[in-house]
Amino acid sequence: MSDTLNTTAPTRLVIRAVVYYAVLTGGGALVWNLLPHAGGFAPTSLDALFGGGPPVTRGMAALPLDEVTLAITVSVAMLAAVLLALPVAWVYQLTRAKRGYQQSVVQLLIVLPLVVSGIVLLVKYSLALAFSLAGIVAAVRFRNTLEDSKDAVYVFLATAIGLASAVNLPVALVISMGFNAVVLVLWYTDFGIAPVELDGRIAERRLRRARQLARTGTFVARIDDEVFRNMSREQLEGVAERAWRRAHSQDDDGPPSSEETRLRLRTTDLASMRLVVEPKLEDYTKRWRIGTVTAVDGVDVVEYFVQLRKKTPPEELLSLLRAAGSSAILDAELK
Repeated sequence: MSDTLNTTAPTRLVIRAVVYYAVLTGGGALVWNLLPHAGGFAPTSLDALFGGGPPVTRGMAALPLDEVTLAITVSVAMLAAVLLALPVAWVYQLTRAKRGYQQSVVQLLIVLPLVVSGIVLLVKYSLALAFSLAGIVAAVRFRNTLEDSKDAVYVFLATAIGLASAVNLPVALVISMGFNAVVLVLWYTDFGIAPVELDGRIAERRLRRARQLARTGTFVARIDDEVFRNMSREQLEGVAERAWRRAHSQDDDGPPSSEETRLRLRTTDLASMRLVVEPKLEDYTKRWRIGTVTAVDGVDVVEYFVQLRKKTPPEELLSLLRAAGSSAILDAELK
């Protein structure tokens, strides 16, 4: 069922895009031919459509249109830019569905061509406005970081569609259709995928780098900044508990060796018990390590694996622990 859905969704999108482009091209050609200044569906600018012919230029800038004509021209260019950017957004969502995408990028692909087309038509009739716009764009910095280099290509395409919509509508149509066709072909054929053998070697190198990083202070700093910062107090205490066990365990909590004895303590205050017991273990045993910590009916049962010294009999160690932790230790036994 899942494979059927995965196959049907791309097919539906391709059919929808083809029908959309066909309707858009046919409707645009019909409207273009019906307008009085069009003179057929030929590659021409919006100036010829609404101004009665090619714009007359004086020096480097074109002579401005009247306000009504300019407003109509800008409206048509912006509408065309949005209509041509919409299928690009569809293809972007399809090809990025597995890896995920940001909603802001999808909306940017539709809004950016609209803005670019309007600005281009505004500044093309004034050299002063063109230089002013260049200064404004240089002063404004966009700090949004794109996750994938292909997102930058889509943003560049959206800019090209907006620019072409303001200069030559048929060219904008060709850019939109051609880009979507190429992207869909690359996506369907999975062009450029790395061989399995190469993929394995790359993964092995990444694993080695990750292990090397884990031994450095940089890894600890990143864990502290990205993980611990967002954890609650209870979660941090749980991590500290596991880290404490790991730090005091030499055999990964395995069974006691032949030289070790199991020390079992029962307590209702685990933290206070540790403060009392562990210094005594340092003083009166050769070595010790934590075993398991379990809770039974509100009572914590802690097991230590200890290697006793010859001059410290088991009964003496138990007596010392009971005396030192009389308020924290309910019971102590050696097995």
